[in-house]
Amino acid sequence: MTRAFKLIIFGDAAVGKTTLVKRCITGFFSDTILMTLGMEIHTKELILDDTPVVLQVWDLAGEKNFRLLLPNYCVGAHGGIFIYDITSPPSLAHLGDWMSIVRENAPDLPVIVAGAKKDLEDESKVTIDEAKSQGADFDIAAFFEVSSKTGENVEDLFEAITRLMLDSYKI
Repeated sequence: MTRAFKLIIFGDAAVGKTTLVKRCITGFFSDTILMTLGMEIHTKELILDDTPVVLQVWDLAGEKNFRLLLPNYCVGAHGGIFIYDITSPPSLAHLGDWMSIVRENAPDLPVIVAGAKKDLEDESKVTIDEAKSQGADFDIAAFFEVSSKTGENVEDLFEAITRLMLDSYKI
């Protein structure tokens, strides 16, 4: 039986959300992706432990005014990935703002935090330990660092959130 899940991707503007989603969906990197306006929905099919899964990936724009839409996008969501940029401490500092909205509207939603742009590790200004510290109050399921450019940890991230959703929403 095929399982279908709604997965929300959220975080500040220009942290790499859309690039990450496109890498996951197509397997390719593009540095010419335009900024998301509002929200985009993508579909990813995969098989995990012999279970066919369809992910409906909701990529929410990161500008502050679009946070007002997040409560509505939480409705019916099965999982979430918060993305920050490892070269931008403010993008992680806003984790609490985003997670407060998510937890108010979907208190049991499994969420993973992912630091994007791992290929810029030499320019990193945020450690994964700092991310774990920021996320301590929000029941974060896991933490990753990923690179859409190289593909490092992208499949692992989406496999991890899919496993969490399969475990959380067993029928």
